[in-house]
Amino acid sequence: MFNTTDTTHSAERLLAGIAKLAPDITARSPEIEAARRVPSDIVEGLRAIGVFRTFAPRSHGGMELDLPAALDVIRALAKIDGSIGWTAMIGAGGALVAASAPRDTYERMYANGPDLIIGGSALRGGTAEKTPGGWHVSGRWPFASGAHHADWMLGVCVMTESGKPIPGPSGANGPPLIRGFFLEGREWEIEDTWHVLGLKGTGSNHIALKDKFVPEENFLDLANQVPCVPGPLYQAVSPLIPLMHGPIAVGIAEGALDELVAQANTGWQQQRSTVAARETDVFQTEVGRVAADIRAARAFFEDQVESHWRHALAGTLNDSARVIEANQTVIWLAHTCLRAVQSCFALGGSSAIYESSPLQRRLRDLQTAAQHAVVQQRHYVTAGKLLLDTSAKRASALG
Repeated sequence: MFNTTDTTHSAERLLAGIAKLAPDITARSPEIEAARRVPSDIVEGLRAIGVFRTFAPRSHGGMELDLPAALDVIRALAKIDGSIGWTAMIGAGGALVAASAPRDTYERMYANGPDLIIGGSALRGGTAEKTPGGWHVSGRWPFASGAHHADWMLGVCVMTESGKPIPGPSGANGPPLIRGFFLEGREWEIEDTWHVLGLKGTGSNHIALKDKFVPEENFLDLANQVPCVPGPLYQAVSPLIPLMHGPIAVGIAEGALDELVAQANTGWQQQRSTVAARETDVFQTEVGRVAADIRAARAFFEDQVESHWRHALAGTLNDSARVIEANQTVIWLAHTCLRAVQSCFALGGSSAIYESSPLQRRLRDLQTAAQHAVVQQRHYVTAGKLLLDTSAKRASALG
């Protein structure tokens, strides 16, 4: 039985810890951007309060929060700073994927406790050549967020033998065999490639390996994941991974609105206006509209997360329809929240264009997050197809 009371108390303590760290993180946002990674002392502060054990199982000392509580932690961090939220989302959320590693490897990963930071890349960036006892891996993987402080990292490979791709489940005429693997962070080369528009502090550099031996037991089947630990969080990863993007979008948008309101409450006046912006009907109307959009986005997100969590508790999460629902949700969230942040930026006037303004950073961060493959609007096609097919089946059943 999943104990929601325990997870609620753990989440409350964690959110209180985040609130204490917030002023220092906010003050250091320019430093985070300039370094293009989260400073080590901030990472260790997050680790100390338990951020990276959010999704880790209780059997291994983790919090194993329920899904709504865990994602609310990510939202709270993204509201403070987009790069901090993203770094925590990757570093903590990796526990969901790690749960499908072979049990012996999983035990090695958590041998030093539950505050494990997991990074890597889910893109197919390398090849693994069969060799006795394992595989020789070479490749280069992009978008490895938080690579500089990751304890373990994931890579994905085409599996080969004698230099030729090994056929996948569909046989010689289908795609090749693809596998993921985990390797300790210190084993990877990190390339300094993260020179980007937004989410600069995530340090999402390329990572590389050259003819590195990786034992057979470090590999896992990402397409057919079988968890090595029990619990509703770990039964099906595919429907949960897209939802991880939701609290980033909502948190950044909430932060932008707070910053716009704070700017307005200084008595700031728009050019050629004789009164403070906050006293004008136009400004009040636009702030009210943006606030409604962000509240709607958060409500939609929370509703979808609650639905997924009910399925997880019932053991019915592992369904392609849940993946489609999650994708549909986060696509809408990313672009709705982006429009809200664009409005905040516009309402901030010419002062918002300076690097000293948090509004321009919020805009760049969310624009970058909205470029992610998971939230591209072309993926609405699967939601539309599911709706049309379901409707057709119902009509057919009725005769």
